Amino acid sequence: MSHDVRSQRLAAVRDALARADLDGLVVSSLPNIRYLTGFSGSNALVLVTARDAVLLTDFRYEAQVEDEVLPSVTVRIESSSLWTGLWSVIGAAAGVERLGFESAHLLHRDFQRLLEQGGRWQWRPTLDVVEALRACKDPDEVAHIERAIAIAETALAATLPQVRAGLTETQVAGVLERALRDAGSEGYPFASIVASGPRSALPHARAGDRVLMTGDFVLLDFGAIWNGYCSDITRTVVLGSASEEQRAVYDVVFEANRRASGALRVGLQGMAADAVAREYIDARGYGEEFGHSLGHGIGLEIHEAPRLAKTAEAPLLSGAVVTVEPGIYRPGWGGVRIEDDVLLTDAGPRILTSFPRELHELN
Repeated sequence: MSHDVRSQRLAAVRDALARADLDGLVVSSLPNIRYLTGFSGSNALVLVTARDAVLLTDFRYEAQVEDEVLPSVTVRIESSSLWTGLWSVIGAAAGVERLGFESAHLLHRDFQRLLEQGGRWQWRPTLDVVEALRACKDPDEVAHIERAIAIAETALAATLPQVRAGLTETQVAGVLERALRDAGSEGYPFASIVASGPRSALPHARAGDRVLMTGDFVLLDFGAIWNGYCSDITRTVVLGSASEEQRAVYDVVFEANRRASGALRVGLQGMAADAVAREYIDARGYGEEFGHSLGHGIGLEIHEAPRLAKTAEAPLLSGAVVTVEPGIYRPGWGGVRIEDDVLLTDAGPRILTSFPRELHELN
């Protein structure tokens, strides 16, 4: 990521602060800190003012910040509490009186610090100042997500031939996660979901000790990370030959996925996108069995703006990367979900995932 891009991001934050009549913003969310400065460590605070940006971290990251943080950001290595260092930085900043804090990310104990130790300044809660910028990906970010998708798809292709009756869900998850690492993933954006048979009706099941059996649906929901950016993919397969009922349910989810992905447009409300899949599934008689939202944004976090949901009024913007993941879940029988990652462009949607969506029968 170029220094120019991150400088532009800091400038956009400063514009938002000016509109909100704030002299500065304390950034405590680690993904937001990485987005603004490049720093990927686990302990940091950032103060952004009209004139400066200061990153505070500890000794463990003294060498790392030299490689990651752009020169226009001042770095302070603190030997004690980062908050103690923050008061010193704010106190030295001329004309800083009204400060914002990230209300969605600040722990209560740290809010108490603002009131007690930072009581000389005026504190105002802010919401989604940085997240609003993150919702629209630039070309470098899209490239990172595409690489994370390619890693995930390579891992899935390596895993499916090894899935067989007699393995447990946990064993299949282990094969998948090893394949993700072998393909280059930096980690796992969430614990990989492997749910079989009746347990595939649990949308967010954890891989357990259930033994796979011939005739099972096997639902795999997983992702990869590249340069901090996530992918999120779901495919549902059948172990052996699919029954007519399994094919019928799968075909409805397949078509709902196809219609919703194709309907995405810049300016479309998230709730309208959700309705495309939901209304189709409902018309086929499965409406009560699709209980979650259609999708969400992905990026530095596995769940971020925008949302594709019944209550999501915000319009979709060019540059957003979202999941499209309709599903049907029938308790005691099983479930199907098909999830793709889609980029919104002015020319229309571009489906970034390429792994076949047609039903796989593993024989």
